[in-house]
Amino acid sequence: MRSHVTYQLEELEIFKKKLLNWSLRFNEISWLDSNNYIEKYSSYDALLAVDAMSFLKTDSMNAFEKLKAYQENIQDWMFGYLTYDLKNDIEDLKSDNLDQLEFPDLYFFQPKKIILIKGEQVEFLYEEACAGEVESDFRAISQTSETLSNHRIDEPVKIKLRIHKDEYFDKLSHILDHIHRGDIYEMNFCQEFYAEQTLINPLETYLKLDAISKPPFASFLKISDKYLMSASPERYLKRSGSKLTSQPIKGTAKRSKDSEEDQALKKGLKEDEKERSENIMIVDLVRNDLSKTAIKGSVKVEELCEVYTFPQVHQMISTITSEVPESVNSVDLIQSTFPMGSMTGAPKVSAMKIIEEYEETKRGLYSGAVGYFKPNGDFDFNVVIRSILYNASRQYVSYSVGGAITSKSDPHKEYEECLVKAKAMREVLEG
Repeated sequence: MRSHVTYQLEELEIFKKKLLNWSLRFNEISWLDSNNYIEKYSSYDALLAVDAMSFLKTDSMNAFEKLKAYQENIQDWMFGYLTYDLKNDIEDLKSDNLDQLEFPDLYFFQPKKIILIKGEQVEFLYEEACAGEVESDFRAISQTSETLSNHRIDEPVKIKLRIHKDEYFDKLSHILDHIHRGDIYEMNFCQEFYAEQTLINPLETYLKLDAISKPPFASFLKISDKYLMSASPERYLKRSGSKLTSQPIKGTAKRSKDSEEDQALKKGLKEDEKERSENIMIVDLVRNDLSKTAIKGSVKVEELCEVYTFPQVHQMISTITSEVPESVNSVDLIQSTFPMGSMTGAPKVSAMKIIEEYEETKRGLYSGAVGYFKPNGDFDFNVVIRSILYNASRQYVSYSVGGAITSKSDPHKEYEECLVKAKAMREVLEG
């Protein structure tokens, strides 16, 4: 059982900064923020979960069965993540590439304290044993400074490329050979940028990244010494009762400070035959994934190739929905669609095999998902892109970017698109 206590807020943005500073005392933090982005599928403006009462940490072997058992056992809120490498639990696949971040393949925790923000109200959902701490915590949060304490790291981070430009073009040539042979017809190819022996302030880094990007699916995650700082614009999958919603992104264009040029870039993306083709391929893949659990005839494409504008980029987004029997377990719904098609390609299994061959690093949490389950089984998860990952013990910082490769891909434009996607993370880290 959880206690419910609601307070009225006056300065929302200030309260959010104080709340994040206050949360740093805990070993487990999950912060999810919509940045006041208005979209019809949102449930909360922001959520904070801290302090694990119980947790599940596992590698990919039987991970979904373990998650289902954990969910059925606690029947409570759960916050956490699914890494891309859970693919190995679903299909006969492997992940043998370099892993310097060392995030567990799956991690979820049952928080003692949950704080939900909606409009000008903040609701404290505390586990019964902590119910008496609500008032003192609210007072402590209100009295916390909105500015970070003096742990600022001013030295810019020296970013290295895991795949250099010539090698990128060589790999792309081989991937295009696979496409022309018919092994696959689309593949998401990613590359890592990284820094070793590096100290960063994770919350400061997150706040800078968030301020630059203002994405609708931002997240800050701390699990002991491991951190995610995410400016994701993409929803992977949401369940609300019997309705499932997926909103894959495929298609990116840079922004311009000149309004006329910016509108031309947006229009160009909307009309770009290659970008539309990429998006439609993934829409077909998502429709197929959702049809595995859908009530017959209920899979619908509500939006096709709509262009949305964010501070750093224009993005082409589609929205696909389905109706599922309410008796279907939520973990089964995720397993039947994971990993998300926008981060694999099609056909999905063939694409993932070729991804493993040509990428240099284990994806881990990058291109996985972060989110939450509610006690009734409803859930909402983002796609972990436009994100910085940090292993504080190893002093290792990493971000990855990728793009969809199709038969129409121009290697130089694909490389340029990667740099556009990497721009915000690079700015934040290099200063």
